Amino acid sequence: MGSLVAPAHSARPTTITPTAPPRPLSVLSGKLTPVSSPLVLMDAASLYFRSFYALPESMTAPDGTPVNAVRGFVDTIAKIVNDRNASRLVACLDADWRPEFRVAALPSYKAHRVAESGDAEEVPDTLTPQVPIILDVLDAVGIATAEAPGYEADDVIGTLAARETTNPVEVVTGDRDLFQVVRTTPTPAGVLYLGRGWAKAELVGPAELAAKYALPEEDAGRAYAGMAVLRGDPSDGLPGVAGIGEKTAAKLITEFGSLEALLAAVHDGRDRKLTTKARNALIAAEDYLAVAPTVVNVALDAPVTQDRDDTLPTTPADPARLTELTKRWGLGSSIPRLVTALERRAERT
Repeated sequence: MGSLVAPAHSARPTTITPTAPPRPLSVLSGKLTPVSSPLVLMDAASLYFRSFYALPESMTAPDGTPVNAVRGFVDTIAKIVNDRNASRLVACLDADWRPEFRVAALPSYKAHRVAESGDAEEVPDTLTPQVPIILDVLDAVGIATAEAPGYEADDVIGTLAARETTNPVEVVTGDRDLFQVVRTTPTPAGVLYLGRGWAKAELVGPAELAAKYALPEEDAGRAYAGMAVLRGDPSDGLPGVAGIGEKTAAKLITEFGSLEALLAAVHDGRDRKLTTKARNALIAAEDYLAVAPTVVNVALDAPVTQDRDDTLPTTPADPARLTELTKRWGLGSSIPRLVTALERRAERT
């Protein structure tokens, strides 16, 4: 799941008015050509964490506070507005970086990231003060944020994507865990994966996911989640099934159609597609496999609250406050770049 917690943000629940239907679109393409008026869901913590490490801490405010994560995050939004043809955008936040329901299922979940002082995540000292600045900027610009008490940003994204029946969905993240949300219906959903930076961004839809991991294209997102359970992820404290790597995991999910069908075959014991070695490995990992889907699968029904309508603004919601934030934190080029991107998008529509 996501790698960095954003402090809880007081969201103001709102009723969202659906936008006009987009032009017909069958599936998302791996090419970076913008799709028609997508709802863009930003994995905020993943993106500002990457911005923090991509830009030097010598980027500071007049008072010396580092603002490299702020600048990089704002520039990322400007790129999304310029390049992705977004009509709606939500910055999705971690209300809880290590939810209790996941820890209860698998105590090792993210345990290695817990700071020695308590339950908080270990976060660079110079990043923590930048997160409230990012939230202030989003509020002043008028960009929606969303979160769910007791859930991660991944769950917010999964829930908002599941609810969307009008526009295509693009999830912007550096986290492969969210590949599980790709789909073709009721509207196409894909992941703009920034694991190697914006210059090497990949738009991953069902076809790309199937090709990359040798998974079935039909229901590729669900298949990816099943593969992830078997493979595990040491960075999240998920041990996986000993002796089953990524290729074997993908092969098993493809052959049996789903994790559930695979586990049923293990207990049945008569399916010849399942080798003795694989069956024994899966039996040995039975306790892990009983709880891992709770940890790996993103929630589709989290109690998400959103602070405003998700329609992209054409001008800042609070220009005076945005000007004050720009001066106070030395955001001189990044904020004007975002404002210009919003204005140009308004001119194109």
